[in-house]
Amino acid sequence: MARPKQPSTRTTTHPVGSLLWKYSPILGSVAVFSGVVNILALAGSFYMLQVYDRVLPSQSVPTLIGLSVLMFGLYAINGLLEFLRARIMSRVGTRIDRTLTPRVFAAVQVMPLRSRGGGDGMQPLRDLDSIRNFMSGMGLTALFDLPWMPVYLFFVYILHPMLAVVAVGGAIVLIILTIVTEYRSSTPLRAAGQAGGQRLALAETARRNAESIHAMGMAPHIGARYQALNDDYLAHQLKASDAAGGIGNVTKVIRMLLQSAVLGLGAYLVIKNELSAGAIIAASITVSRSLAPIESAIGHWKSFITARISAKRLGDLLTAAAEDESTLVDLPAPKNQLLVESLVVAPPGQREAILKGVSFNLERGDALGVIGPSGSGKSTLARALVGVWSPMTPASAVRLDGASLDQWTPEKLGRHIGYMPQEIELFDGTVADNIARLDANASSEAVVAAAQASGSHELIVRLPDGYQTRMGESGKSLSGGERQRVALARALYGEPFLVVLDEPNASLDNAGDNALTEAILSIRRRGGIAIVIAHRPSALAAVNKVLVMANGQARAFGPKDEVLRNMLQTVPPGTSGPEGLPRPEAAAQNIQKQG
Repeated sequence: MARPKQPSTRTTTHPVGSLLWKYSPILGSVAVFSGVVNILALAGSFYMLQVYDRVLPSQSVPTLIGLSVLMFGLYAINGLLEFLRARIMSRVGTRIDRTLTPRVFAAVQVMPLRSRGGGDGMQPLRDLDSIRNFMSGMGLTALFDLPWMPVYLFFVYILHPMLAVVAVGGAIVLIILTIVTEYRSSTPLRAAGQAGGQRLALAETARRNAESIHAMGMAPHIGARYQALNDDYLAHQLKASDAAGGIGNVTKVIRMLLQSAVLGLGAYLVIKNELSAGAIIAASITVSRSLAPIESAIGHWKSFITARISAKRLGDLLTAAAEDESTLVDLPAPKNQLLVESLVVAPPGQREAILKGVSFNLERGDALGVIGPSGSGKSTLARALVGVWSPMTPASAVRLDGASLDQWTPEKLGRHIGYMPQEIELFDGTVADNIARLDANASSEAVVAAAQASGSHELIVRLPDGYQTRMGESGKSLSGGERQRVALARALYGEPFLVVLDEPNASLDNAGDNALTEAILSIRRRGGIAIVIAHRPSALAAVNKVLVMANGQARAFGPKDEVLRNMLQTVPPGTSGPEGLPRPEAAAQNIQKQG
């Protein structure tokens, strides 16, 4: 049976929240800076109060100079603290990004193997950008300033209680507007994020399939579909912007009205000899400063909601992608056996199995050819053998030397696996980079050895820059056959124990077929195991065993000659054999030639 999953020891704490807690001492220093900054912001009101109530009546120039020098120093300190606060927040955002990026990027790679959900696969990286930008922007600074509103209102209260009543009333109105902004913005922003992801996913699909779209005249239809998604995205964005922008404008108007109301009420109180002229100006400035954090928060509310939604998505993603690998023991390299037990496999996100109880075993030096009609489960079997897709049932397992694949981490398992998928994807880099699986520490000897084992060395050295030839995106600078030869070399890099090749000769000429045959034989000679998914009979030349697949089940398994001979006995002469095999007469001749 497959090894039961161990209970995860990974904490369920929200990743962004846990990082904020980790950096709480730094954020605490920012809070202290914010407190000092907000206290120093009262210096302007104090200055105006002293100038109008002390300097002007006394006509004292030395007092004016002293107050002005003091104000200059206080403003300089204020500016320095604002500068330091912004720099600290930028660096906290950068640290969060650097800490989460490896996990987020790993999740971006692993989640397509677990689900087939639609949308933009790069959304998690954009979510991380949103969080970092919010941490570095003015929106978070406004949240640090909000707790100091009572201090400003208390200062206004000291000047006169009636002025404080007006200021508190305005603050309550603005707080209500903040709540309304949250209510009206969050839903359309969430919908806009979903629509935007679908839009970008379609754009990426169109870019990757540009040749087919152009050749078959599909551009207008793709364009119409993209336009519909884009219109939906813009509609939600517009709704959110209208909500936040409209309320933000109302906030500005209310703040200006309050400032004028304080001036007017202050003037009335001066007339009644209940307030000094300097107190009017001081109160007006203080009220404006007390309401500025709310106005700024509303102005940046869209970025706050976006960051909050992004943090929620990232938390869900990282929780879903988390795997407990801390208890895995380093196993010795496999070198003897591949055992497949009652393998039941379905594509990620689906419940209907494609493979239904496939079992077989191979020993070192074996090479297995897998044949069968389209849709019989051959490529699904290949994905399961290399650990890309996982078994559905506890009784299912793929074992190397007795250990199921989930007893290795993907990184460690990959050293023992060579895989050439049906749809070859190469990376924008050099030929050597691609053969070395992007390992920056790969030796030239290992790269050349893999190329020689695949029969690609002479082909590569004839390229314009040899092993340093740039591949272009997806290897488009090479022909289909050349891409297959490079992909075969990548599969053989490091002499892995198990090599799985899915239709490896689909684009190969005779020379490529011969090189493939020699590569499979070299795997067998060094004691490895090769598995070849075959549609063309030439791919079976070097195998010694055959597995026949149909409807997700193993119909036959055993020595190549025996299996093929039994199959050919059931096919009338002159008709086509099963897919992956020639006509019976030709197949019989091939069997005799290959011995």
